[in-house]
Amino acid sequence: MTRKRGTFPLGGLLALATAGFLTMLTETVPAGLLGDVGRGLDVSEAQAGQLLTVYAAGSVIAAIPLTSLTRGLPRRPLLVATVAVVALVNILTAVSDSYALTMATRLVAGMGAGVQWAMIAGYAMRLVDEPVKGRALAVSMAGVPTALAFGVPVGTYAGDLLGWRYTFAVMGGLALLVALWIHTTVRPFPGEEAATRMPLRRVFLLPGLVAILASALLFEVGHMNLYTYVDPYLRRAGLGDAVSPVLLAFGVAAMAGLFAAGAFIDRNLRAVVIGTLGLFAACMALFGLLGTEAWPVVVVMFGWGSALGLAPTMFQAASARAAGPAADVAQSMIVTVLNAGMSIGSVTGGVALGFGGVAVLPWISCAVFVLAAAIAVGARRNAFPAPVTARAAQPETERENVA
Repeated sequence: MTRKRGTFPLGGLLALATAGFLTMLTETVPAGLLGDVGRGLDVSEAQAGQLLTVYAAGSVIAAIPLTSLTRGLPRRPLLVATVAVVALVNILTAVSDSYALTMATRLVAGMGAGVQWAMIAGYAMRLVDEPVKGRALAVSMAGVPTALAFGVPVGTYAGDLLGWRYTFAVMGGLALLVALWIHTTVRPFPGEEAATRMPLRRVFLLPGLVAILASALLFEVGHMNLYTYVDPYLRRAGLGDAVSPVLLAFGVAAMAGLFAAGAFIDRNLRAVVIGTLGLFAACMALFGLLGTEAWPVVVVMFGWGSALGLAPTMFQAASARAAGPAADVAQSMIVTVLNAGMSIGSVTGGVALGFGGVAVLPWISCAVFVLAAAIAVGARRNAFPAPVTARAAQPETERENVA
């Protein structure tokens, strides 16, 4: 399969996006079906909730080592295999009567998802030429905010309409179709040759990558610190009866932010990163100041959602550019720190909630986002450099030193 220079392989990128959508649905849909799943497996709702925990744990544990171990394999068959794993797990979940088996398959699904997330961003950027890499990345990742925005309500609705077992079976069947779509549409790439494969430690120490990982970790901590407890926060603002529509609007704003990422990341990644982290910090400060006022909180939720749509894509773009040929390994590190940040942020918010109440959460998140923005501002040489057009006039030797 050949590609003419300058073309934009929308079909292949949408296949990647759909794979990401179904993989994220696999992670999030159980949240809307916990009661039904618990009754079906004869466990408590709390035990059913561990289906989400073990999935995330699989991604954290496996993303870096499995991505590193599979670097030499042809990329398209490996990507298809990760989608097939998601399909198989959903089908097994649909027919399983064993809680232990279901938990084990969810762990395997999380491991496959960790490898898949590490591959999609780098794969999308390899499919296109340099001027549109950010746009390709945004398209390929569109499934994530879509699933986050609609996954739980869609899962709940499908569970009511079809039953939870048929819901998982449908997701499994769709994932098999997407695996076939990727196989027939997405351009193949070889794996890394052993002689040129960069050791894991050297990838981690690539100039700028540590700053990118630190900023990404802090972003997720700051986000989850409040988002985990957004329900009591919204109730404090008098929005207890409108949590679902407010979160739906939040998800739509996240999708709008993702489209903005596609438009601006290729032009000035540094400005996008600093501006997005600044927007996060500003939203948290406004939440802290106006947290008891319903309409101001709703308005600020749109800003928060827009920033969330931008954030993962900008960190993925930055890490892929910093890592070059080792982009998949760098992406696996991004996957790991984002999942770690989810856990740390949730725990931090829970501790703060117990000691200071919901009113303190936005201020903690604001401080975390300010720190992330400070790292981004300081990391101007390699992690988040100025646009190429602004540096083109520098002497060649100076540009080499900067690189």
